[in-house]
Amino acid sequence: MLALEGNLNEHHRFMLNLSKAAILQLNELLCQVDNRIDQYLRKWEEEVKLLQTIPGVQKQTATAILAEIGTDMHAFPNQHHLASWCGLCPGNNESAGKKKSERINHGNSSLKTALVEAAWAAVHTKESYLKRRYYSLSVRRGKKRALIAIAHKILIATYFILKNRVPYMEPDNQEWLKKRKQAQINNYLRRLRELEALPPSQ
Repeated sequence: MLALEGNLNEHHRFMLNLSKAAILQLNELLCQVDNRIDQYLRKWEEEVKLLQTIPGVQKQTATAILAEIGTDMHAFPNQHHLASWCGLCPGNNESAGKKKSERINHGNSSLKTALVEAAWAAVHTKESYLKRRYYSLSVRRGKKRALIAIAHKILIATYFILKNRVPYMEPDNQEWLKKRKQAQINNYLRRLRELEALPPSQ
């Protein structure tokens, strides 16, 4: 409440009106830019809608993707070249039997940022494969690397969606549940073997 107390003189009112006018002007300019973008997007309305079928990808992200890679996927020999160009493809992490860094290369920073933001939204989407995959990877690789991996998967999905003009389809959940069940069984068997190997208690 103390912040609301004080003297508001004529100069203060002048500065506040000036700030308000600047904000309104900026908002008007942003509206003009948005309208201009919408005009360009009319030509690729179908592609924008298809990309929005990917969990976490909204219109703004779809627009950013198309602005960076276009709609013709023949420009890239395959999905791996696209991932490498974007900077979401880890380099060769092994040489002569020695483990090297798994850090991603620089690539297209604008596209990478948009995809990471989409990945963050995707991992908060209920009942999605990308969310399940994120939590599975984060246990082994950490949250940051898992998020980059999800951004990579969104990019790969983007490649095939634009190439084949088909909407995103969730992977078979039953197959994932089957693999998860088998992994749990293997983990329990490993623990049992470890317990059997322990010396008997005195």
